[in-house]
Amino acid sequence: MDDRDPAAGLDDALAQLRLQGAIFLHAQYTEGWAYRSAPNADLGRVLAPHARRIVPFHVVAAGRCWIEVDGDRHWADEGDVIVLPYGDPHVMGGTEDAEVVEALALVPPPPWTSMPFIEHGRGGALTHVVCGYLVPDSVLFDPELRALPKVLVVSPRGPAAHWVRASLDYALSQTALDAPDHGATPPHLVQQLLTEVLKLHLAEAPASTVGFLRALRDPVLAPALARIHRDPGHKWTVAELAALACSSETVLDEHFRAVLGVPPIRYLTAWRMHVAQDLLATSDLGVAAIARRVGYESEEAFSRAFKRKHEVAPSHWRRGAGPAPAV
Repeated sequence: MDDRDPAAGLDDALAQLRLQGAIFLHAQYTEGWAYRSAPNADLGRVLAPHARRIVPFHVVAAGRCWIEVDGDRHWADEGDVIVLPYGDPHVMGGTEDAEVVEALALVPPPPWTSMPFIEHGRGGALTHVVCGYLVPDSVLFDPELRALPKVLVVSPRGPAAHWVRASLDYALSQTALDAPDHGATPPHLVQQLLTEVLKLHLAEAPASTVGFLRALRDPVLAPALARIHRDPGHKWTVAELAALACSSETVLDEHFRAVLGVPPIRYLTAWRMHVAQDLLATSDLGVAAIARRVGYESEEAFSRAFKRKHEVAPSHWRRGAGPAPAV
């Protein structure tokens, strides 16, 4: 077994990611405003025509906004980074009601010879959003495995927040509309930014410091993990998961313990809590709806399980956007 610092293992794994990409648009929206995203395939043909797929992301440089995928609305504030790991169609908007317009109606027709700049809205409070994309080569972004949520909203804190802000300011200075080398994202900036965001998110994932990224490549674990990640609310049994992995229950259990450090059902429970934590932190869903989403028949049962892990009730954790401070 690897006896190195487990947290360093996650850092090492993420450092090996190759996330090519660029910042391609920035926008100033004024309340009220809302838009529907362009189809990801269409955007990919414009931004990275040789890539199989792209992963869009947005950094909220100022203001507050929401992003909605499949009816679930998530909120983001200044400094937050929003990632759509699988390029799902989405709608974004501000705090006031507004007509939803098509994103492509807000920019000149491609191809773009300079970075598009959007000004849209009714003149109220300002939200400044910087948009980018990456071309991933990691199993984290495999739409079959769904190791990440459809919408990932990360709120960097402390030194990470200062780093994201400084990186964003630098990127905008280099890609300003009047800059001589306009349109060229600084080298490695997107990779560093998204690696930092992934590290902050995956630090809370079950067994992430043991072998999460390695597990996604394991031929036995990957099929089982794919189904857990896609449908955490299902009442999975070890037998069902083993059948999906074309494996025996014993072999599946051995792989879970060897790579992730926990048996299958314990991982399932931890993953459910991980999904619930994301939904509590960023979405509008009520506690009862989140409980059903992650496989609990009652809000009470979910609250007990959540409190065992976090030592506070879900509603308390949500109000504080995190666990209660140690005393």
